[in-house]
Amino acid sequence: MSKISELAEKNPWRRNPWFETVGEAQKRARKRLPKTVYSSLVAGTQAGITVNDNMDAFTELGFAPHVIGTTPERNLATTVMGQELPFPVMISPTGVQAVDPDGEVAVARAAANRGTAMGLSSFASKPVEEVTAVNDKTFFQIYWLGSREDILARAQRAKDAGCKGLIVTTDWVFNVGRDWGSPEIPEKVDLAAVAKLAPEMITKPKYALSWFRDGKLLIPDLTAPNIAHPDQTGPTFFDVYGQWMNTPPPTWEDLQWLREQWDGEFMVKGITRMDDAKRARDIGATAISVSNHGGNNLDGTPATIRVLGPIADELGNDLDVLLDGGIRRGSDVAKALALGAKAVMIGRAYLWGLAANGQAGVENVLDLMRMGLDSTLMGIGKNDVADLTRDDLIIPEGFERIFGA
Repeated sequence: MSKISELAEKNPWRRNPWFETVGEAQKRARKRLPKTVYSSLVAGTQAGITVNDNMDAFTELGFAPHVIGTTPERNLATTVMGQELPFPVMISPTGVQAVDPDGEVAVARAAANRGTAMGLSSFASKPVEEVTAVNDKTFFQIYWLGSREDILARAQRAKDAGCKGLIVTTDWVFNVGRDWGSPEIPEKVDLAAVAKLAPEMITKPKYALSWFRDGKLLIPDLTAPNIAHPDQTGPTFFDVYGQWMNTPPPTWEDLQWLREQWDGEFMVKGITRMDDAKRARDIGATAISVSNHGGNNLDGTPATIRVLGPIADELGNDLDVLLDGGIRRGSDVAKALALGAKAVMIGRAYLWGLAANGQAGVENVLDLMRMGLDSTLMGIGKNDVADLTRDDLIIPEGFERIFGA
């Protein structure tokens, strides 16, 4: 080894696993993961109009800062769906986090270590009982999948496991096809699937080794354990997806029924229209998530930050309004709060952290959100997240969208 190479190996910056932006986490995830695995973390459908607008819209908003008035320490704490959070960023439920051996359990630990809440997907690769065991601020996400009895059984299992509330995700159209290609996901990781992925894994030895513990290979689980009863083996992702495709979409009456069965916190996720937001309030929802599924659903819908303000202005006193979609920095969180969100939910950002550096990578992303939000408050002269208002933003004419008013 040359002297230069030796010095490079000893350079602490070269070996430092900490990253300073979510963009850097994405770069490291792309470098660390096999191509097929990484492509499963890339958001968007069709032409990617919505996923791009989710992020680009934040860049259209500017700040109108006061340079005097902030205090040495600022209050970032809030309460969402009955849970006290040290800063207004929650983990959004995303399915099949088997890009890491510990998957959702690693994410739940990271969230718990930072004091925040975890949204757990019905399509998670880890049982709800393992997640609530490490994070008692867990909300269970439900799709309308199967019969009412099936759905109620899943909700009851979540309650028995200690989940603090339900997140009912309502937006999904079974879109297929992306201009940049979709990953080929096996139904299960058997010998044939391992052999097919082997050429990619050979080029990513550090990632491959992460699946070995105590001399044993940990096989990624592509089942959905939370769809089954606790004592049953979970069906495969594709079995569940097929059942979901053949389940009639829910009506507002269906959601009203589920709300009546569940006596805790209840979020309706996937709202972008004013009339839908009002219907969610009218059936007794305690929270809504202004969300377009991260651009993974119907392409061509507007960025969620564009529709947030009018909905929060109308309903913010009736229930908790959250924003999901496009959050990459703490300053994005501040912009959402200034437009009326009680908190935000992040998805792709923490998945890149998980892929880049496991549990520590998720903690890294949450730290970036907290620090970025705090520095933004300092920069605009505010002492408390509750003090953020539209007056702190420069909002271009025509930026906001209102539908169904």
